[in-house]
Amino acid sequence: MSTQEPQHAKNINYSRVIHLSHVIDTDIPKWPGDPPVEFASVAEIQDDGYYLRGFSLGEHSATHINAPNSFYPNGASIDKYSAPSLIVPAVVINVCEEAGVNADYVLTIADIQTWEMQFGEIPSGSLVILYTGWQKKWLSQKAFFNQDMEGKMHFPGFGDHATEFLVIQRQITGVGIDTHGIDSGQDTNFTINRLLLERSLIVLENLTNLDQLPPQGITLIIGILRLKGGSGSPAAVIALF
Repeated sequence: MSTQEPQHAKNINYSRVIHLSHVIDTDIPKWPGDPPVEFASVAEIQDDGYYLRGFSLGEHSATHINAPNSFYPNGASIDKYSAPSLIVPAVVINVCEEAGVNADYVLTIADIQTWEMQFGEIPSGSLVILYTGWQKKWLSQKAFFNQDMEGKMHFPGFGDHATEFLVIQRQITGVGIDTHGIDSGQDTNFTINRLLLERSLIVLENLTNLDQLPPQGITLIIGILRLKGGSGSPAAVIALF
């Protein structure tokens, strides 16, 4: 969580609006141990005059945001996020080519420097989105988690040195990715999540439609469910640019 108001212009100019959240259905890829997505009919038009369902899913299911208390007992819960903290400028770093060759690829400082040579220094207060191409695998649980014979997952993520550079040198407000974790599939210690959430920064996972975004000049609006004590929330993320 970031309780500080983003330090960027209050006037937002845009020409396009894009959903960055997946549609939630019962067959979406589910992290091992997470509860299933379930819908239950409560009322039907033919019987009750209106249509209503109940639903349940994990706090870290579908496109979602992680809260600090998911790793730190004294960390803030999702209901503590301020409204201004959920509107942030964003940039996109594309590593689809690298991830297509190496499923365990992680963002490096060299990748950041290459991006900055072309687009300029990442502005302070930005949320950095890593576009890996993994969004195309969303409809297949097997492909999305890419487990080997020993059950280890293989998907790309943020590297620790690159993330520290972004946090310290670029003073970012958070990160996002189109995989099920900002940590690579090989990192079972959730190193990057811990690094960011210890500092109450934003973590977005399972984003989509990143191929439709420009590298910079993006504003994100992050919609959350204000779950009391929640460790995170499914998120409705909208990009304006």
